[in-house]
Amino acid sequence: MCLTGISGQMWANRSRVPSGTPMMELRCWGGDWGLPSVHPECLVVLAYARFAGAPLKVTPIDYTWASPKGTVPLLTSAGEDISQPANILNFLRKQKYNADYVLSAKEGSDTLAYIALLEEKLLPAVLHTFWVDTDNYCSVTRPWYASRTPFPLNYYLPGRMSRDALNRILVTKGQPPLYCLTEVEAQLYKDAKECLNLISNRLGTAQYFFGSTPTSLDAFVFGFLAPLYKAHLPKVNLQQHLKQLSNLCHFCDHILSTYFVSDDAGTSAAGQEAIDANLQKLTQLVNKESNLIEKMDDNLRRSPQNRPQKLSTLKPGGGAENTLSH
Repeated sequence: MCLTGISGQMWANRSRVPSGTPMMELRCWGGDWGLPSVHPECLVVLAYARFAGAPLKVTPIDYTWASPKGTVPLLTSAGEDISQPANILNFLRKQKYNADYVLSAKEGSDTLAYIALLEEKLLPAVLHTFWVDTDNYCSVTRPWYASRTPFPLNYYLPGRMSRDALNRILVTKGQPPLYCLTEVEAQLYKDAKECLNLISNRLGTAQYFFGSTPTSLDAFVFGFLAPLYKAHLPKVNLQQHLKQLSNLCHFCDHILSTYFVSDDAGTSAAGQEAIDANLQKLTQLVNKESNLIEKMDDNLRRSPQNRPQKLSTLKPGGGAENTLSH
């Protein structure tokens, strides 16, 4: 592509799109740690949309039931809801927002193969790092999602997401001969480190995986790696291995500084507003519940059925003398 820079790329992509394209809204988890979203699959879609110049209205949610299908990322356009990163990327391509238009047939095949490898070998370990590892889940993941989820769902939703992540891992990794979770954990981290080494060698010293512009493979690699790279984790097994691969770290930093630099202040402000709003809702709910409990106590105290009653006294023969007062 002859145009360079993000503004040139976005303009070049938009110039190929017919006017009157319907508004596209992306619902996703919000950002932190210097990222536009902390959710890997949401981050994949956000990155691809920036690469392709797709004009998305991004709406951070505070729990997944805020989306019609109960899942994120979710793209809504002209009354149609599209979920799952692969489906969303295909929809954007049909709307002429195609970050892969520069790829040859062989490069397109390689892209599909690498994405399948990432989903099979790397993503399970990323999910385990955030959602199954006890230290990381209790110290980082659960507090983050709970603080952005309304009461009382903040007590339930992170646990449900943790169970979903574990089930997803076991579906892909918990097959014979790996029966117990300890064996599964050892194998998935081994696979993930090998996958990181492979994509690091494939990237080499280049900025992107195919030429001078980012494609869908760059979006998937960035989406899966950036949260692992940027989060402040107490257990750093996989994170430490990633940080030893300096070209992958530079790859993430370059995409953030090139395509998301303007989001930093806005993301932090939006995140703080969401937390403040949730705290306000929580306070209001607690006050309402306290008032309701107070009224219930008053009603119980005033109820004739709640007056003190004498207990029955037993006669020597085993019969009971009813001395209840009415």
